[in-house]
Amino acid sequence: MLKLWKWYQNSLAVHPVKTQVISSGIIWGVGDIAAQSITHSTAKNLSHAHHEDEEFKISWKRVAITSLFGFGFVGPFGHFWYEGMDRFIRTSLKLQPNTARFVATKVAMDGLIFGPLDLLVFLSYMGYSSGKNTLQVKEDLKRDFLPAFILQGAAWPVLQIANFRYVPLRFQLLYVNMFCLVDSAFLSWLEQQQDASWKQFLTSSITSKGQERR
Repeated sequence: MLKLWKWYQNSLAVHPVKTQVISSGIIWGVGDIAAQSITHSTAKNLSHAHHEDEEFKISWKRVAITSLFGFGFVGPFGHFWYEGMDRFIRTSLKLQPNTARFVATKVAMDGLIFGPLDLLVFLSYMGYSSGKNTLQVKEDLKRDFLPAFILQGAAWPVLQIANFRYVPLRFQLLYVNMFCLVDSAFLSWLEQQQDASWKQFLTSSITSKGQERR
């Protein structure tokens, strides 16, 4: 394990973008396998009669699709996002690294810019990849985006405070990807909930508050 970590560090130093892309693709693929397992177990518990004897089989097509999201978006975009954000805060905003304002600014930018963009791209990409048309993808976004954004918003800022405060810049995307193993399972569970009442409650609450402010 130590040799693997040293190899990763060396690869990151020599080929930073390529290493981030490959590691992101692998981690997101593993995360999808975990998500499929959780989804199968949940469905089995909810419907014993139909799923009692159903054996869990990995959908390698879905694993490949999710891995491509890690390869094509999270890896390259995440690498340049964390590098660029750090540079912007240091040089343009003139904030000192690891200070409270430096970390708070990073958490705010990540949560308000990268977080919703990543979620929007992921949900849209997975919808189109599963064969849905634009209208269906839009309906899924209306149903899933706000609940996912709200629930993720309760956890990610805490995780990112530790990330931006203690993790070296070159390892910050790896740190995020490791927690995306859990996040992938969460998003899979979220999709399985369909039009659950708690989703409708969260969405209607946010919508009604926005209308009241107008």
